[in-house]
Amino acid sequence: MPREIIVSPHAGFCFGVKRSVEMAYEAVAENAENLYMLGEIIHNDLVVNELIEKGVKLIHSPDEIKGKNARVIIRAHGEAKKVYEELERLGVECIDTTCPFVRKIHRIVQKHHEAGDEVIIIGDRAHPEVIGINGWCAESANIYKTLNELKTGLEKSVAFDIMNTNVCLVAQTTINKANWHRCLSYVKENIPNAKTYDTICLATEERQNDAAEISKVSDTVIVIGGRKSSNTIKLYEVCLEHCKNVFHIETPEELSNITIGQDDKVGITAGASTPAFIIREVIERMEDEKVIMDNNEELSFAEAVESIKSLHTGDVVTGTVSKILPGEIRLYLDTKQDGYIPIDEFTSDPNANLNDLVKVGDEVEAFVVRVSDVEGVIMLSKKKIDSMKMWKEVEAAVEDQRVLSGVVTEAVRGGVVVMVNGVRVFVPASLAAERYTEDLSGLVGTTVDLRILEINRQRKRVIGSIKAVLVERKAEAAKKIWDEIEVGKTYKGVVKSIMPYGAFVDIGGVDGMLHISEMSWQRIKNPSEIMSVGDEIDVFILKLDTEGEKKKISLGHKKPEDNPWEIFKSKYNVGDVVSCRIIKLMPFGAFAQIIPGVDGLIHVSQIAQKHIPSPESELSIDQVVDAKITAIDFEKKKVNLSIRALLDAAAKEAAAAEQSEEAPAEAPAEAPAEAPAEAPAEAPADAE
Repeated sequence: MPREIIVSPHAGFCFGVKRSVEMAYEAVAENAENLYMLGEIIHNDLVVNELIEKGVKLIHSPDEIKGKNARVIIRAHGEAKKVYEELERLGVECIDTTCPFVRKIHRIVQKHHEAGDEVIIIGDRAHPEVIGINGWCAESANIYKTLNELKTGLEKSVAFDIMNTNVCLVAQTTINKANWHRCLSYVKENIPNAKTYDTICLATEERQNDAAEISKVSDTVIVIGGRKSSNTIKLYEVCLEHCKNVFHIETPEELSNITIGQDDKVGITAGASTPAFIIREVIERMEDEKVIMDNNEELSFAEAVESIKSLHTGDVVTGTVSKILPGEIRLYLDTKQDGYIPIDEFTSDPNANLNDLVKVGDEVEAFVVRVSDVEGVIMLSKKKIDSMKMWKEVEAAVEDQRVLSGVVTEAVRGGVVVMVNGVRVFVPASLAAERYTEDLSGLVGTTVDLRILEINRQRKRVIGSIKAVLVERKAEAAKKIWDEIEVGKTYKGVVKSIMPYGAFVDIGGVDGMLHISEMSWQRIKNPSEIMSVGDEIDVFILKLDTEGEKKKISLGHKKPEDNPWEIFKSKYNVGDVVSCRIIKLMPFGAFAQIIPGVDGLIHVSQIAQKHIPSPESELSIDQVVDAKITAIDFEKKKVNLSIRALLDAAAKEAAAAEQSEEAPAEAPAEAPAEAPAEAPAEAPADAE
């Protein structure tokens, strides 16, 4: 027996694997009929085989799906984009257990590929995770496993110019950390336009760091995990750097092939896909005296096992937040075994930051989701506790018809899903809005009020109506409007619909009709020229018809003070000369805009001093001319203009000026004989 056993605090299932396994077992519990697993959900034969025993069918291509109403579990490693597209084409429901950290890499490479950048992946090209990532950049990625491969590949590459091409660099989540940093440094030094993303999973990094520390102080290291598990292989490689006696085993039985000295200090670590019960069995086979736990407390193995088994699925526990990690919260429980609450079991908000919701030291009440040999950890859920409490409120809401609030989490076939404090409420499309609409995606992420119409707790099915609340509130608002409404009163309205003859405007629960003639002082052919559905506009009550079953409201929008005829009246008179723009040509004359909203007619006889066959012979659209106002009829809103009047006036002035210049000088009157002659003016010096 060994002198001491040191167990890595991060041995076993990581967050992504725990989440994936949990989702798979929940899918089995819901209904295993026609349930498929596309590829091995994780690299662990025990978990895969147990799911198969429970009725899940293992397939390796969507083509193997048979029958209708099939559901497919997408493995933790993720799949290529084309796989999702094929499943959607087949109409198959996806249970996507892809690790959130892997899904993030999918988004990164897709964004850069669509931008025309080259993608480099540091990882194993044969690994399912890397195959999936490559599938989100049209399988165009440059994939290298080691620094030497990277150097050789880039030196020989003709795919792109490394000095002038934008490059995106990512890593397989389970790649060796030291290897990644070597590749990262090389890319930063040699590719000027490289954008790098450190996508090694935090749990992977923690596990590798722990493995390095344990192997430094151990005489022998046991690495437990599947032979196909990439992260387990990386752990083995990390441990070999610090310890000569490192053994990779898959099952406890393989310990019989390993010789461990009585005075040896043995370190134990395990890959992310290794169930806790295997780790415990390995320890049990070696354990006689004590286990060195990650909190440095000495416990007998029996006590260590009992601390895990003391809780059962369905229990409600209160724990203290000991650590907040990306994607999960760790709770210290009275059992001295940590519990874990994944972010999606803590809140329904996909964009939530756990540090904003809880702090280390806070007490959290949670529901025990699973304690099993396969899972090997205590999975907890705060949402289920909230849900249990909310179920009572939901049931009461059916009786008293109270209004509940929730967040729309997704648009599904036939309606939307609203999470009301952890309770999943389905709202049919016909009840999701005041007016039926096919595209409900705009509701996703919004907070809505609803009424519960039907509840089946056995089937965990709740049906609600958003429309019921909207209709009731609109009716209340409408009553208030009708109680206070009067001609001339102004409102802030919202354009609800547009017709060729006008628009219907909601003034706070009641729709009024805004006729096209009341929209603008200027001529418009269609209301859509000046407004759109959803626009907020100021309107006033023009006319009310409260008799009969259907009350009618006529609205006005154009203001009296903006009436162009009033503006024209205050500024212009008959005889004034105006600069105007030709806007329309007719056989009998031309219409010219004096100011916006006021046009004048220039009769064909008033365009030129001579006879012209048509206005087009002298004028063109948008031509600016000067004309004289010859008549105004405010009652009929007519103005007569004349270009000829100005031409005639100009001609008369020119003729008068010319006549003045050509008239002979008048002879001086003869002086009377008796008058003495005036002395002559002095002649200029140069005169003769």
